[in-house]
Amino acid sequence: MIEFCPNCGMRLTLRRKKDSKEYCLVCAKCGYERQVEAPILPASKRVTEVKQEDYIVVIGEREQKLKTLPVITIECPKCGNNLAYVWQVQTRSADESSTQFFRCTKCGYTFREYS
Repeated sequence: MIEFCPNCGMRLTLRRKKDSKEYCLVCAKCGYERQVEAPILPASKRVTEVKQEDYIVVIGEREQKLKTLPVITIECPKCGNNLAYVWQVQTRSADESSTQFFRCTKCGYTFREYS
């Protein structure tokens, strides 16, 4: 159950008092505190580590082998081939246009175009 500060309306967070087994609900904005009895705590905490390579996957290794992407006529800047697979990803905020990615059908070089 979520509780809110009666003074400023911020959400109260559960904190354990230092050097004690007592708990209290604390407002991070105004400092309001209210002691609570025997809170029901989760059985375990779930910690997730995010690695740098997990942030944005443009297209994964498994997907690279699939040949279901549409093909467009555009010159590859690396080998000069005129065919490339094409897809779009929203890499910036939602009110900005998406980024168009191309992968050469011959050499596999991936390049992009900002719209």
